[in-house]
Amino acid sequence: MREVLVIQNAEPEKPGLIADVLQSKGFALRFIRTFAGEPVPLKMGDAAALVCMGGPQSVYESQRYPYLNDVMRLMEDALRKERPVLGICLGSQLLAATLGIPIVKGKQKEIGFYPVYLTEAGKEDKLFYGIGASFTPLHWHGDVFEQLPDGSVWLAWSDVTKHQAFRYGENAYGILFHLELTLDMLTSWTKSFASEIQQVGIDSSQLLLQGQTYLPTANAIGKVVFERWASLI
Repeated sequence: MREVLVIQNAEPEKPGLIADVLQSKGFALRFIRTFAGEPVPLKMGDAAALVCMGGPQSVYESQRYPYLNDVMRLMEDALRKERPVLGICLGSQLLAATLGIPIVKGKQKEIGFYPVYLTEAGKEDKLFYGIGASFTPLHWHGDVFEQLPDGSVWLAWSDVTKHQAFRYGENAYGILFHLELTLDMLTSWTKSFASEIQQVGIDSSQLLLQGQTYLPTANAIGKVVFERWASLI
């Protein structure tokens, strides 16, 4: 059974639909739970692909979270070996940083369900083609990459954040928004990160109501996107 490495940087930030899709395709998932102190491999070894999830950490806090450097080293190895990479939220920022792009605080936190718009390249991308020009996923981030790596393709933007998704090479993707999220995960996040959403003036019950509205469509899109990524492995 082919193995996919999954970097999990916070207990609540599970791979959700990504795991469902990969397991349905017969892949074995090997979790590296950095939040629990599990060491990050230096090399990909026989692993066929790499997934890196989100978390409350910031890329520029590597002195506080030294394992972030280990994750970027592992990403470098995956890219060098042309193994598929999928970075979600913090994972997308780590991918951008691995490719030489600084990560900075955004002008404001982007938390909630807001539209994402595909660029012209995004509408033709092998993961996103045919799903429509825009859709409404959950956003939950404070940091951004204001530039894109040399040689990458800009795929999506939102009203608050210009660079929401990019592709590097043929099979490495950074996605800032959360298509992997299920309603159960959202419920868990509103509890685990309650103080953060209170600080930005968001009502958790309202966020859950929005989830009931938007997640059925977002989940359907997420399943398509992640199945297409899995086909690259």
